[in-house]
Amino acid sequence: MVINCAIIDDEPLAAGLLKSYVLRTPFLNLIGAYSSALEAMKELREHPAQLLFLDIQMPELSGIEFAKILPTETKIIFTTAFQQYAIESYKVSALDYLMKPISYDDFLKAANKALDWFGIASRQAATMKERFMLVRADHKLIRISFDDIIYIEGLKDYIRFFLVDGSKMMSLISLKTVESYLPYPEFLRVHRSYIIHVPQIKQIDRLRIFIGDIQIPISETYRDEVLNYLDLHTLT
Repeated sequence: MVINCAIIDDEPLAAGLLKSYVLRTPFLNLIGAYSSALEAMKELREHPAQLLFLDIQMPELSGIEFAKILPTETKIIFTTAFQQYAIESYKVSALDYLMKPISYDDFLKAANKALDWFGIASRQAATMKERFMLVRADHKLIRISFDDIIYIEGLKDYIRFFLVDGSKMMSLISLKTVESYLPYPEFLRVHRSYIIHVPQIKQIDRLRIFIGDIQIPISETYRDEVLNYLDLHTLT
């Protein structure tokens, strides 16, 4: 997979460094580099990018303000010298937040996050048309509708599906594998051992999610992502 990307940064040295990083990264294709969000806005209408490396503090229109008007399918990696915008970056669903000066190692880690996201998104687009998956269990292929899943538990060597009819089904696959086939954010990883079906949530209390009488923990690793999702869907 190759990701079409663009750089938006009003600092020539920072933009030049990012350009050199993009050119070193085989799965990135640079379609443009812009010195302001307004300049980028005009060009990206004609030549849209899948991924933006976006500075935050820029004249006329900040990176945060620009992110709010972008199409949801355009993903963002913020590049900034200022730490205080990290929380705002979560609210616009940025994939990563890189602090200047940016090393190639940090850049590559962020770019790989984007590669993972677009890979999952393309698989999910195909899966969403079907709304089911086929899972091996008891030496058979069993069809499981997404709507029938309450939550999924990962155990040592296998996973267990908990279904709306009260039944359970075990399969010898990893939680990470099944996560890649489930539509996000309808299904949310909340713990190294649990994926929940969001429409099944009844209540959230601190670091626990209640699905009926079942309590599912939210781990430190996934807490920020879960809280960010809840923030975006909470009436205030």
